[in-house]
Parts: sequence; structure tokens; C-alpha cells
Amino acid sequence: MRNALSILASSVLLWGCTQRPVNPPLKGIAKNASYEFEHLERNSGKKDDLIILAFSGGGTRAAAFSYGVLETLRRIEITASSGEHYRLLDEVDLITGVSGGSFTALSYGLYGEKLFDEYEQRFLKRNVQGEIVKRTLNPLNWGALWSRGWGRSELAANLYDEILFNGATYADLERAGGPAIVVGSTDLSSGSRVVFVSQNFDVMCADLASFRLARAAAASSAVPVFLSPLTINNYGGGCGYEEPPWLALFTKAEKPLRPAGRVLNRLHELEALDDGVEDPYLHLVDGAVADNLGLRGVLDSLETLEALKTTGEATPLDHVRRLIIFVVNSVSSPRTDWNKAEDPPGTLSILTKASGVPVDRYANESVELLKDIDARWTSLREIRDQASFQGDQEWRVAEIRNAPNVDIFTVEVSFAALKDKAERAYLNELPTSFSLRGEAVDRLRAAAAKIVLESPDLREALKSEQFHVVEPR
Repeated sequence: MRNALSILASSVLLWGCTQRPVNPPLKGIAKNASYEFEHLERNSGKKDDLIILAFSGGGTRAAAFSYGVLETLRRIEITASSGEHYRLLDEVDLITGVSGGSFTALSYGLYGEKLFDEYEQRFLKRNVQGEIVKRTLNPLNWGALWSRGWGRSELAANLYDEILFNGATYADLERAGGPAIVVGSTDLSSGSRVVFVSQNFDVMCADLASFRLARAAAASSAVPVFLSPLTINNYGGGCGYEEPPWLALFTKAEKPLRPAGRVLNRLHELEALDDGVEDPYLHLVDGAVADNLGLRGVLDSLETLEALKTTGEATPLDHVRRLIIFVVNSVSSPRTDWNKAEDPPGTLSILTKASGVPVDRYANESVELLKDIDARWTSLREIRDQASFQGDQEWRVAEIRNAPNVDIFTVEVSFAALKDKAERAYLNELPTSFSLRGEAVDRLRAAAAKIVLESPDLREALKSEQFHVVEPR
């Protein structure tokens, strides 16, 4: 017994010297005038199309539901009017992900087709949550957990590396050559989005290429209280970063371009990261806190495009004519009987509901904003295409004349789209955790397939083309 305690004490002391992974700084930064959305088109598909997948948070429920969408897009084969054949999955340009959805996004970006052979067993049908708890309770890990800046999320990141990412970094993700992958987290102090893309890390003068994908996934899914924040170093102000010149159209114009309110808010968020002296550390938590659908960056880009078009300025997306956005929302709405009792629910239930309701409602607002942008662009083009029009403000005339020639199709993939009430109720009762039974994972994948294949919005988007669905492998 004494020997066992001695070994345990030695292990705790040894692990107590564990150092938090420190992301290195950029030594310098190349002057770059690129737009945030310039490099979205990463595939060799149709150049006048832009296809985006937005994967929401929701633990394994979200990871499996979004995986079901990937499986389904893989089965949809299209014959264009030119006679060209292609799979819809191969046309995807950008995948955003937060929390549970970040695992599917990063894994597909890293592994591509290989993912469909391994993801279920390596992650979806694994008791990941149980393994994190087991490691947390293991005395051999207590010393590391007591180390400065090293918490349960670092423990989780190491597990994710072992079972899924194999130590891969963003440099490996870039070399994979798949669609652009954008994973988001939330700065605990300010509530701002911290997105794992070069634009954000350049502002922080931090090197993204060497950052491990497992740590990005851990930060994006670090649910407050249940998992610790993941700490990264901020070196903002130390590498000579300068804003691209085109941003002056928003920040230095006598009359700021409209519509640019969302863009200006995002610029202010980024400015807060450009001071590594004042804020040398950022403590990151679940990306769903700031953006549960991963849509805010997409909305920012669309409003940037619209505002720049009012000046007649050319943008890298001027050639895009069709934008299809799959909003994969795995939010669940379990029923309660609270309103049948005189006594209110308990403290834990109140905290859970209070944190979830605002996030879910904000997510719905993001979808409506996306549809509003499409409606506005359509209206502006209709006015422009009339024989003549009059405007009482110069910017309004410019807005009409330079309206983006892009049709936006929003394909909502959510449990609410299911017609089967029993299946919808079953999925709505699934917990937000990283442990689901195999049957639940399979039913989530099947539900995603059914919703996508029956989507009237997708059929409208593809109405000018022929497509057929290959049977599941």
C-alpha cells in the first residue's frame, strides 16, 4: 500500500510539471490585401457556384447529424446542362463548424473520402465523454490538471488526437487540399468569436500552421463549467500586421458603407485581439456560445460583398451566380412538463434552459437574416432591371445599380423538417453529450439523408440540372 501511494505521489509530482501547449508567434507577416472570403473556392468544381455547409453544435448528436449530410451529398450525382457529371459533395467550397459540428468539419477536411470508412468507429459510436471522465478521475492525470493553464480541455484534446486527429495540424489540413474549414470558438472574457483561420491568427500575430486540430476542436467544444477553457497565447501588435487597404472603405469613410453594421462590429472584435500586451492570453470556450450555427462569418462576408459592390469595386466573388448554404442545425427541443406544475423547475434545469434558449433563438435569427439578404438582393436586381429608377440618396442608387447577381438558396436541415412525429420526438430527446448509442447515431444519419433528399429548397436550387441519388454503400 505504501509503495502504491509513493508511486502515485511521484506520478502526481511528475505530471505537475506538465507544460501547457504554447502556440508560437509569427515572426513576421506578409502584407496581404486579400478579402476574408477570397480563398473560399477550394475545389475544382463549377466556378459560378459556391456551396457552403454550416454544422451546428450539439455534441455527438451534431457530429452524427452533420456526417449524415456529408454521406448524402456524396450520393447525389448531377448531370449539368453541359453534360458534365459530378457529385454534389465534390462541389463543397467551405464547411463551418462549432462545438460538435467542428469534429465532422475538421475530420472531413483532413481525411476526405477516407473519413467514410473510419469516422463511425473512431468517434461517432465511441463513448468519448466516458473516456474524458475516466481520464479526469485517473490520479495519474491529477498533476497535469493542477498545472498552470492546463485543464480538462487539454486532457480532452490529447484524447481527440489519439482517437481521431493523430497529431495533425492546420498545415496538414491545408496540404489535404479539401474544402476550406472554418471552426469557431468564443473568447470567455469578451464573448467575441475567435475563429481558427489565418485572418484571425494574423491579427493575433500567432502561427496557425502549427496549431493542432485536436486543440481547435477542444476549444470549439469546451462547454463552460463541464470543460475548462482552453488557453492560447495572443501576440497581437508584435508582427507588423496591417489591415488590408480595402477595410478603409468601412473604417475611414466619411459615411460608412451600408449595409456594413455587422462588418464593423466584427472589425471591432478583431481590434480587441490586436494587443498582446494588454491581453496576452485568450481563454476559449464553446463556439456555440457566440455562434451556434457557424453562420455569422458567412453573414459577415455576404454583407461585406454587398457593401463593396455599392462602390463598384471588384470582389473575388463577382463571378458567383448561385450560392447554396446547407444550415445543418441539430438543436433539440425536448418536451418538459414544467407548466403543469405549480412549483418551478430546479436550479440545474433552470441553468440548462437559460443557457440554451438564447443560443437557439439567436440561431434562428441567423437563418432569417440569411433569407433576408437573398430577398433584398432579389428586390434590388428587379428594380435595377426595370427601364428606369429613381433614388433620393446617392448610396441607394449605387446599391441598386451594383446589386450582387447571386441567387442564395438556404437548405435548412433540422429535426423540425421531419414529417414523422415519432422520429422527430425521438431525436429531440437525444442529449447534448459526447456519448450516444449506435442506434441513435444511425437514426441521426438517416434523418439527415431524408431531410436533404426531400428538401424543396435543394430541388429549387438544382432545378436546371438533372440529378439522381446513388444507393447507400
